[in-house]
Amino acid sequence: MLTEQMRAEAARLKRQNNAIVLAHYYVQPDAQDLADFVGDSYGLSRQAATMDCDAIVFAGVEFMAESAKLLSPHKHVYMPEPTADCPMAHMMSPDAVERMRQRYDDLAVACYVNSTTQMKALSDVCVTSSNAVRIVSRLPQKNVFFIPDVHLGHYVAQQVPQKNVILNDGFCPTHEAIELREVEELMGQYPEAVVCAHPECAQWILDVAGYVGSTSGIIKRCVQGDEKDYIVCTVHGVLHQIERQLAQTGQTHKRIYFPRTTPICPNMARVTGQKVLDCLRDRTGEVQVDPRWADGARRALERMLELAK
Repeated sequence: MLTEQMRAEAARLKRQNNAIVLAHYYVQPDAQDLADFVGDSYGLSRQAATMDCDAIVFAGVEFMAESAKLLSPHKHVYMPEPTADCPMAHMMSPDAVERMRQRYDDLAVACYVNSTTQMKALSDVCVTSSNAVRIVSRLPQKNVFFIPDVHLGHYVAQQVPQKNVILNDGFCPTHEAIELREVEELMGQYPEAVVCAHPECAQWILDVAGYVGSTSGIIKRCVQGDEKDYIVCTVHGVLHQIERQLAQTGQTHKRIYFPRTTPICPNMARVTGQKVLDCLRDRTGEVQVDPRWADGARRALERMLELAK
């Protein structure tokens, strides 16, 4: 839990080091409270590209901090928890991309930002959950190899039927673990509730959802919707921002429910406010990217920002 002393110390260190803190919605609430900007992958990618600072402390997992470093190569980027990684980011291989390029002449590789720097470099464009449909629909190629997430890829294929979307078999362990029976249990208890699901969830979860969208989209749906009850199928960390925005807008009557087996990302959960403060003070956990892949990965991220406009 944050104290006023911790908040004051963080503010002092930011000024002293000309640093800014970015935090993903999934990290611990006290880490979010120390951030200058809290967002999802797309929002943070855009923010990293516009930062006027010398240092970025990224409260998130490795691929996010690497993306910030790619888009701000001359800035220092630090991770409060250097061991925080995304399992799905490693569920893809260069060999698989090469096989697809040999098989299809007219192929684009669309790489979810939840991926390694190397896989971004071997792709044509990066995407996020909030812009994947828009970007894939704008690609000139007919065939699109979507990596690494099978569930987001399948969702994109449904939304963009004019493309031949080829799927990989990667997945987010936290989203895939959300069980339909637990969601249906909540639906029975709260029949007027809207089910809001992230497209990293399995298809059977998306089938019962009234809203499918990115993390920021889910938060917006809960805050701006007319309903009283919401069943949220994504990582529990979003609750902090939902409750904050509901309080700010005087909507304390709304209720947010999660499946009984609470979806918690173990990597994101290790990122705490104390670790953010320690990182600001000690400047540990500096992020570097492999120079062999940096230019190619940066190109794919920049094309994402261009096509997403």
